[in-house]
Amino acid sequence: MQQGLVVAGYGRHVLVETAQGTRVICHPRGKKGQAVVGDQVDWLASQDEGTIERITPRRNLFYRQDEIRTKAFAANLDQVLILLAAEPEFSESQLARALIAAEAEGIAPLIALNKSDLGAAFAQAWQRLAPYRQMGYTVLPLALAPRTEAGRAEPELDALQAMLVGKTTLVLGPSGAGKSTLINRLVPGAQVLTNEISHALNSGKHTTTRTSWYWLDRARGSALIDSPGFQEFGLNHVGAMQLARHMPDIWAQAQACKFHNCTHVHEPGCGVLAALARVPSPISPTRHRMYAELFAQASHSRY
Repeated sequence: MQQGLVVAGYGRHVLVETAQGTRVICHPRGKKGQAVVGDQVDWLASQDEGTIERITPRRNLFYRQDEIRTKAFAANLDQVLILLAAEPEFSESQLARALIAAEAEGIAPLIALNKSDLGAAFAQAWQRLAPYRQMGYTVLPLALAPRTEAGRAEPELDALQAMLVGKTTLVLGPSGAGKSTLINRLVPGAQVLTNEISHALNSGKHTTTRTSWYWLDRARGSALIDSPGFQEFGLNHVGAMQLARHMPDIWAQAQACKFHNCTHVHEPGCGVLAALARVPSPISPTRHRMYAELFAQASHSRY
């Protein structure tokens, strides 16, 4: 029996890295639970591949769930980096959902807004993120392209890199946000490595889903996980009455509610609704509208 770290996911098959840095294709034995990137596993060698015998208990699991399926991104994370861009316009609903999923698993979220070189478009997008800065989330500006001349300082990228040291970070972002560019900037040769792995595994029995682990340093103390894109982010695994505690701005005002089972949508004596009526309000109307929509969806999904 050997121990290893899951560093890539390909359907039911995964790539496991040993303590010596060797990488082996492994598959689960029978119908045991599916290992995901970030899992520590016990595995047995079987010819040129391996069989996963046990998944070590996880610290956390970042995933999304809708009425049809559950999709796990990665396990044992220190933080989730949500990468957005000034253009194309990002979905605040998707941002809120990703933040709730991270909060529900006790994973620290980090937001980065790319394309700071776009002037007015960036300023407008940065303003949209003001409520998140006020909630205490770290929001960083970035300009990943065009790349600066060799030797020139890149304080924005340096600030982000400093927050990745010693941590395992999942990078999450919509199409066009610059996720691939970021990975390739921070991990030279990442695309080459991904292509080599995909070529080796695309033999008919392995299907690539492009969830990959990249080390950021030789000491293997800092890592980035590149996740596949998605169109929807279901939160069926978060109950309606649990939503508020995973939204810091809503939860802060909920402490003043008259009833302990307040839904923060229509009740008298609701601290959230009272705060929403104040001028200026500590809660963005957009944020409360999203909360109400999520609450309705979560309530419906339980019946």
